[in-house]
Amino acid sequence: MSLLSDKILAAGRPYLGPATENFFARQCKAHLKTELADLTQPQLKELAKWVEVGAGLIMDQAKAAEVAQKIAAL
Repeated sequence: MSLLSDKILAAGRPYLGPATENFFARQCKAHLKTELADLTQPQLKELAKWVEVGAGLIMDQAKAAEVAQKIAAL
């Protein structure tokens, strides 16, 4: 993993628990066509958008928006 991916996982873990790494890896691969470890700073806004959509399917929409904002701010 990279420093950036470690920060992403740390930001998401309180919301997604043990599914955090798999969730972010799937979002990166499916929507950004990259591996989580290869993610770059300019891709964070796009990742945040997809995190809000994907997380909104499995948790409260307000919490999904909150985690997306944290990712975008990294």
